[in-house]
Parts: sequence; C-alpha cells; structure tokens
Amino acid sequence: MTDYLDAVTAMLGETQNRYADPSAWDRLDAQLGVQLPCDYRALVDAYAPIELNGHLHLSHPATERWNLGHWIRDTVRAWSEAPWDDLDADEDPRLLLGLRELSFGAREGLWPIASTDQGQSSSPLGLTPHGSSSRTEKAAGHSTT
Repeated sequence: MTDYLDAVTAMLGETQNRYADPSAWDRLDAQLGVQLPCDYRALVDAYAPIELNGHLHLSHPATERWNLGHWIRDTVRAWSEAPWDDLDADEDPRLLLGLRELSFGAREGLWPIASTDQGQSSSPLGLTPHGSSSRTEKAAGHSTT
C-alpha cells in the first residue's frame, strides 16, 4: 500500500473486505475496457459499498444493489448527454483540468469512480486500456443533476 492509502486505512479503521472478488474486477475491466487504479481498487475492496463522512459514496463491482459497473455506465451516459458549453469558467471541467474537450468513458476520457450526496463525482484522468493510469490522477467535481 502507498503512504496515503495507509493513512486512509488508519483513519477509516479495520478493513472489511466483504466483497473483495478479483473476478468482479476482471469483469468490470472487460466491460469498461480500462483498468481502474490499483489503490482505488484496494480502497473499494477494503470498505465498499460505503458512505464516508456522510457524503462520499463508494460502490463495489461485486454487489448487485450498489454495483460500481452499473453506476459508472449510468453516470458516463448522463455526463455524455449533459450540456457542457454554457458553464461558468469556475464550473467548466475543461478549464479546471486543462482539457480541450470532454470525453466520458473513453480511453483518455473521464471515468466516474465515486460520488457525493450533493451530486458531484470524482474521476481519474488518463486511464489506459487494461493498464494503470498513464498520468497523474486528478479529481474533479461534476454535477450530474
């Protein structure tokens, strides 16, 4: 584990690993065509499904009710259908992340990995097909409502 993942585990307490299932991640990787970051997978396996601090929601690919794969696909579809051209500069993810255009659920696009009770989602950038992140991960809040 990385130092920050150790710190998160220390803060959240003993890991549950209730739904840890490598085959669930393999199925999700195959469905999405990308592999989510290893540290994220470890955190999800350790605790999800869970709501952290009353705000942050983590889903898991091995659960039916809080299925990460279903949530990712639904969120990618909603993001793809949302009008992004009329946003204020402080809300535009292109400006916040230094992107020329937005792409969701694509090889170098944004992938939702967590959500909040206020309609925001977090997304790592630069995922590679069935590999690790190709550049530093960045988190960004995007309203999906």
